[in-house]
Amino acid sequence: MTQTPTPRRRLYLMRHGSVDYFLDDGTPVPPETVPLNATGRAQADSAGALFAASNVRFDRVLVSGLPRTVETAQRVLAAAGSDTAIETDTALQEIRPGRLSDLPKDAVRAAFLGAFESDGTLDATEGHRFLGGESVGELLDRCLPAWARFLGRSDWDTALVVLHGGVNRALLSSALAGTRAFFGRMEQAPACINVLDIGHDHAIIRAMNLSPTQWLNDRERQTTMEKLLAQYLRTESNPA
Repeated sequence: MTQTPTPRRRLYLMRHGSVDYFLDDGTPVPPETVPLNATGRAQADSAGALFAASNVRFDRVLVSGLPRTVETAQRVLAAAGSDTAIETDTALQEIRPGRLSDLPKDAVRAAFLGAFESDGTLDATEGHRFLGGESVGELLDRCLPAWARFLGRSDWDTALVVLHGGVNRALLSSALAGTRAFFGRMEQAPACINVLDIGHDHAIIRAMNLSPTQWLNDRERQTTMEKLLAQYLRTESNPA
């Protein structure tokens, strides 16, 4: 007896484009307001051009509401020639940091990188706090139900979702594991594209971390969080 193939929908999960979390004088930019920089705008435009060249059309577009995700989605849609409306779910905002000034100097490295060096073992990962703020477990509690609600909707066949490095790790990890998980070592480059096929009770991951301006990541040896840590340490050693 021939079985009917399981119908699946296509979901393109992106990270927002490149941003500057510190001004030239070392002043931190509030993460809830930071915009794309020139590189990030070019990355988003390149992603949109790729979707246009592949004739991809989006039924739904979802962002976290933070300006860097909104701006990325807007530029992707403009370059793709799409007028699909952008929806927002604030439960999918990035893992929330604490105050950098409250971190003891000997705890800075772990505060930046601890959650993103984990092997996915939740007992060892969920308690990690990002920059002394929200924990990985709290992030999962917040974003996984919101993600399940979006996947459970029946009003789209092809969707674009633009979120964040930490959130994307949580969603991709849980898709790979088939349960609650967080693989911190899964890199998410600025404006990267992840390709998922969504079934009624599972997800198939076809591609991860495709960088539209650097397919082979040939110029990269550091993660985005390692770069951010290095940037912070430079501003600390050279205060204005």
